[in-house]
Amino acid sequence: MSSRERILGRVRRALAEVPGEDAPLERAYLREHGERSVAETVELLAENLADYRALVHRCAESELAALIGRLVAERAAGTVLVPAGLDPEWLSAADAEVFPDRAESTPHQLDGVGSVATGCAVAIAETGTIVLDGGPDQGRRRITLVPDHHICVVRVPDQVVSSVPQALERLDPARPLTWISGPSATSDIELDRVEGVHGPRTLEVVLVSADRPSAEVTS
Repeated sequence: MSSRERILGRVRRALAEVPGEDAPLERAYLREHGERSVAETVELLAENLADYRALVHRCAESELAALIGRLVAERAAGTVLVPAGLDPEWLSAADAEVFPDRAESTPHQLDGVGSVATGCAVAIAETGTIVLDGGPDQGRRRITLVPDHHICVVRVPDQVVSSVPQALERLDPARPLTWISGPSATSDIELDRVEGVHGPRTLEVVLVSADRPSAEVTS
């Protein structure tokens, strides 16, 4: 047998194990890395959010309005931008003008807003990522990209998943998805980090639970 025949024989044997063109390709991705309880998943989310330099807060449902009011006051934000479907009770304790999202709002007007407050679609613990899908309590993508301060409320444990595959199962790919891992940041060739270039300079994530006693944590 010549060298050419041996090589072609190896190719034929290798191709014999390859599925046909019409066969679907399957990859065995892990749905999550390790087993965690619900409480451990929420703790991992908080840890990874803080690692991305987001400020993490925790409160009970009854404390949410007071906490958002304090966060707005600390920023001295005269106005707070809100999507159309945001629960008005969330801003009831905020000493600031509530500025509703409008289609005719210009980038200059949005840039003048002190803070923006939204909900989220899902939060991913393993990556410390918040995903917005343009839902009623999240609004259009631009309102979370132009203002310098974003307050994002995550309901735990209902909106928290362990992994990206689990998040994708909850999301509609036809919707305008925004994936947020910490405040906007970039680095130059010397690795000098600059925040606020492509979006909010400050991201504050509020983990709110209906039955959790007051135990606020700021990271």
